[in-house]
Amino acid sequence: MTPRPFAILALVFSAGLVCAEELETSQGPVQIDPMIEGLDAPWAVGILPDGSFLVTERDGDLLYVSDGKSQTVKGVPKVAARGQGGLLDVTIPRDFPQTREVFLTFSKPQSTGAGTALAVARLSENGERLTNTRILFEATPGGSGGRHFGSRVVEAEDGSLFVTIGDRGDRPQAQDRSNPIGSIIRINRDGSVPADNPFVGQADIRPEIWSYGHRNPQGADLDAQGRLWTSEHGARGGDEVNLVQPGLNYGWPVISYGKHYSGKAIGEGTAKEGMEQPRHYWDPSIAPSGLMVYSGALWPEWRGDIFVGSLKFDYISRLDGNPLREVEQIKGPETERVRDIVEAPDGSIWFISVGNGAVFRLSPDR
Repeated sequence: MTPRPFAILALVFSAGLVCAEELETSQGPVQIDPMIEGLDAPWAVGILPDGSFLVTERDGDLLYVSDGKSQTVKGVPKVAARGQGGLLDVTIPRDFPQTREVFLTFSKPQSTGAGTALAVARLSENGERLTNTRILFEATPGGSGGRHFGSRVVEAEDGSLFVTIGDRGDRPQAQDRSNPIGSIIRINRDGSVPADNPFVGQADIRPEIWSYGHRNPQGADLDAQGRLWTSEHGARGGDEVNLVQPGLNYGWPVISYGKHYSGKAIGEGTAKEGMEQPRHYWDPSIAPSGLMVYSGALWPEWRGDIFVGSLKFDYISRLDGNPLREVEQIKGPETERVRDIVEAPDGSIWFISVGNGAVFRLSPDR
């Protein structure tokens, strides 16, 4: 991690200080403002109740941004920053005003490589430091490769935590429930296993597992009913949006709508009894990243719609309907390699552009 002087990445919170741009959408033009620029491989953004925010960078830096100034937060866990690994997600729980706790996912160094891990820590009042950092979960064994860590963390309605874990490039492990690789896990806030998890008490199955058969879910959010949705990278085609339910098998690598990068078929086809179908899939792949289910606070017509960033084709996908389908592509110079997308407390939409090294905010046109 490279130390940075306070405010080296300073930018604006007020559109009055810069010339705001616009993006055209199905709801007309929306204003787009840069919230911070000059980032190095940003991965996730978490917005605090007072309007300040945290940004993770894959090399291990956590940035705190307030009043247009940024600083590097001290006390971040050591990460294995190689390949797709590093400091990954950041999530702000509902009780942050009381606890000042934040959740981080990252690739944790292990003797045989690295594994996806979840930590909780307390952010100091001035944003300078994390204290009381504790590891709540670690995927062991992890793997020696640098691929497919998954790594979104979502707070469920009951306060438990969902964490997405990729297959680490070792495809068969996604069907092996004796380890958490290629699964979505659910744990309590203290790291214990909820008694109502679907596989609790079953021999040779990790009790943390909520669902399995996942390749690399890098986007996750809850809808208004408290249900978990994920976006998942396919191989060559077959990127998916899934409605994730307890105990179910989402098929990887037995079924898929994609092909291996070599062009060979994957598994046994696109469907098999006992394995779930995606609610939507893309072919060709868009390389989906963050996923957000929108509340409709500022744009009522988008209530319940799913927004997914594309790393490959540089746009934000909006999905709606039953069956779910892509109904809009929000695209502009700012949407280059969209990595994360979240809804702020005020209903504005924030997203990370890796290509621009920036965090942007969408709000109604003035």
